[in-house]
Order: sequence, then C-alpha cells, then structure tokens
Amino acid sequence: MGREPTPIKCPRGVTIRQFIHARVVIIAFVYKGIQCRERTTLPATDAGVKIAANLRGEILRKINAGTFVYMDYFPNGAKTALFGKPAAKVTVGDLLDNQTVAYQAALENGSIKRSTYNGYIKDIHRLRVDWQNVLVSDATPTKLKNWISLLGRSRKGITNLLTPLHSAFEDALNDGLIEFDPFERISLKKLLRDHAKPSITAEMQPFDSMERAAIFSKATEAERDLLEFWFATGLRPGELMALEWQHIDFIHKVAKITLNLVDREETDPKTAAGLRDVDLSPAALKALNNQKARSFLAGKKIWLHTKTGQPWEHHQQLRRSLWEPLLKRAGVLYRKPYNIRHTFASALLTAGQNPWYVGQQLGHNDVECVYRVYGKFIRQDYLKPRLVAAQT
Repeated sequence: MGREPTPIKCPRGVTIRQFIHARVVIIAFVYKGIQCRERTTLPATDAGVKIAANLRGEILRKINAGTFVYMDYFPNGAKTALFGKPAAKVTVGDLLDNQTVAYQAALENGSIKRSTYNGYIKDIHRLRVDWQNVLVSDATPTKLKNWISLLGRSRKGITNLLTPLHSAFEDALNDGLIEFDPFERISLKKLLRDHAKPSITAEMQPFDSMERAAIFSKATEAERDLLEFWFATGLRPGELMALEWQHIDFIHKVAKITLNLVDREETDPKTAAGLRDVDLSPAALKALNNQKARSFLAGKKIWLHTKTGQPWEHHQQLRRSLWEPLLKRAGVLYRKPYNIRHTFASALLTAGQNPWYVGQQLGHNDVECVYRVYGKFIRQDYLKPRLVAAQT
C-alpha cells in the first residue's frame, strides 16, 4: 500500500476542502463587513497553496485601498451575485442567497441545529415568493409595512418569517447598498398588534372528559396506551417520540425529559426548563407497564409506530397515521395533537394544582406563561362537549 500524502500546511485565510470529486483550495477574507469564502481553480498542492496565499494578500491590499472589484477575481463566486452587481441592480433575492450561505455555514460549524436551519430555509423559500426580484433600493418602509399587514399569520409566525429578511436588510445597510434599514422606519409592534392572527391561546381547545372517553373507546390497545400516557404527562410531541426506557424511574415514578425529536433529529428539549422530571400518575404507569411487552426488549424507544412497530420519525407521521384517523373514528372535532398538552395543563389547573407546579411539569420558564396561556381554560371540563357525528 502507498504512503499517505504529507498534509499540506495552509497559511491563514487559505484552506483545502475535500469535496466528493476533488480537493479544492479556498480563500477566505472579509469584504464590506461580510465573511467571504471563495473557491479557486488552483491545485491542492504546496505550490497551489502558496499562490493562493499570495492571491489573498493581493485581494486584501486592494480592499484596503478601495480598488477591489469582486467580479474581476471571482466571476462565478458565491458572493458575486451581491458584490459583482452595481448597487442599483441588487435584489432582495441576492441578499437571501447570502443569508442561505450564512445559515449553511452556521449549520456546518455547529452554531445552529438542523431543525433551526430547516426553519430558516423554509422561511427564505416563503420570502422569495414576494421579494425575490424586488430591487433592494425599492424595498421601502411602506412596501414592507403593507406586505406584513397582508401576511395573515400569527405573531410568532410573522416574527419567524421576518428574521432572515431583517438580517438581509442589515447586511445591505452595512454594505452601503441602502441608506437605511426599512425595519427601522416601521412600527413592527403596532403592525403585529393590528394584523397578526389570534395567538395560539385563542386556538387552544383542550379535550373535555367526554371527548377523551370517546377517543379511548375507538383506539386500539397500543394507541390507547400511548394516548393515556400522553394525556397523563402533557409532553411535547417530540419529547414523547424521543422518550426512552432508560428515562423512566419506576421507583420515584418520574420520567426524565432529556431529548426532543424535531425533523428526524434528536436535540435537547425546546428550552432549558424543558430538562425536567415529569411525575407519573397511576394512569401513566399503567400505560407504561402495558407497553413493556411491545418495546421494552425491542430497543431504546418506548413509544413505537402502532402499525409498523418502528420508532416514530417525526410529528407529521404521528399525526397522519394515528391521530387524524382516530379522531375521525371517535367522532371528535379535529384539533392538533398539541391540544393534548393543553388538556393536561387545564386538567391540573381545574383540579386545583399550584400553577408553579404545572409550569414545571410542562417545562415552562416561569409561571407567568401558565397564567397567560392556560388561565382561561381552568374550567374546561365543565364546558359543553364538542362531539360531532362520526364520518363514514
């Protein structure tokens, strides 16, 4: 066998990256406040690295002198769409391209999680629908304000969507492409108050006792055990799917919540307060003991797909294969599975539990969230049931 090639020592700002079909020499530098990393066609050898270092030095000297022209050095570069155009022709789509590159780099270096990255990219796709071909110079405060007012999303949904767009405008301001950030000249707080859809608190509809009984009556044994446990613990969907047998303390009757499954990726719980011990009621313990025969020896996960016997992969799978068909069979008005969590909270409050305890069991950071979100549902079990005729 041949000897391994001697590693090539790269000077500052020059790296060699291994791609599928080739090793590529990359030059890194900062231009107009933005970190740039551009590929070269130089060979990944000592000589190629030396030429790349000299090239980078030349670029830095021209940047300092104010004579650097991006297009001259990187006509097909990652940032050429931004810096290779006259400012008057740069579009918001160009800025979103750079946001995508930045988020990709953050994902690769571990600064953000895969689920966070996926959320950003999803929002960027939505932003492109309305902003892709809009010139940055035409992105006026009035245009931004009118667009936000027509989004028809919740406050959180609008805020999430605006995050990449706001970053794009901040970059444009830093690069001298615009004279001011349009976000600085609108009252976002007022826009959200006047035009955001009702928050999740207005959409929450906990399941009353009759609805729960109807759901359990139409569930298979495996489905009933999963749902009995879920209703008795109020876990987030991702926490339920990620729960393992090693997290159950049968002696002290608690479930240790340490994982959350989001977009097929296991992460830490949603918040720091999400790392918690959830007390197990007799109903939850009974469901666990019933489930032992199905999954205790099969692997780590407690709750498995009730049809395939494999671990759940994502919340849409749980919703589509189990939740939606079951509510249809039971004749219960459809609500998202997250309302199981709301049912847990409202049931505890109805029973007179201390709101501080309820917040801890839910994994909330403070009790104020419990009062704000769940206070109106304290007497939910006494409301008129919402059973509807079963669909055939």
